[in-house]
Amino acid sequence: MRLENKVAIITGGARGIGKAVAELFAKEGAKVIIWDLLPEGIETAEGIKKLGGEAEFTSISVTDRAAIETEAARIHSKFGKIDILINNAGITKDRTLHKMSDEEWDAVIDVNLKGVFLCTQIVSKYMKEAGYGRIVSAASNVGLRGNFGQTNYSATKAGVIAMSKTWTMELGKYGITANALAPGFTLTEMTEQIPKERLDGIKSQIPLQKAASPMDIAYGYLYLASDEASFVSGICLTIDGGISR
Repeated sequence: MRLENKVAIITGGARGIGKAVAELFAKEGAKVIIWDLLPEGIETAEGIKKLGGEAEFTSISVTDRAAIETEAARIHSKFGKIDILINNAGITKDRTLHKMSDEEWDAVIDVNLKGVFLCTQIVSKYMKEAGYGRIVSAASNVGLRGNFGQTNYSATKAGVIAMSKTWTMELGKYGITANALAPGFTLTEMTEQIPKERLDGIKSQIPLQKAASPMDIAYGYLYLASDEASFVSGICLTIDGGISR
């Protein structure tokens, strides 16, 4: 198993891509801790345990510094280490430039950018002490090419890529790698309401002529979190069917 006995925190792990990551990591031997505000996280953790994996769920906001500090300390005390941090939590509040409100801008920046900063700043301290760590943060292909109506979201995802490159320089000497992963259009609970005609239009723009499944993205996280990627740091792995070519 590629993550045997590793302790992995996965933010936004209740459903969608995060759920797929949690399930795959547990299957590969990791002790999985899901951080999310969605109650579905309980079911995800229980489902993993029913299949023989190790998982637990904590309802927590990635914007709450005090809660993150408390929970990270608890995990470290319980397991003696934190090996992997997957910064997957994120939100969207789409609006075109001239219609976007301050509240919509601030909310997305707070979760998608500051949340990644807070979790990494706090959890990486334990990784530094251990001389080992894998940090993988969710960017997006729109952080590389922009997207209509997503000024706030695109900005946060470009920021995640830049932060990951910076952390590579700051944390590398402690045995910590920091990478970003940029998914393209992925079929999750959030996309189920898209009309078939629009969905077909989106797929037609992708060179592979299909959308990603959450597990397609999860395998990218697995590689970057594994020891197979021990000399990979500072990259943005794009998994989008070739649309960002």
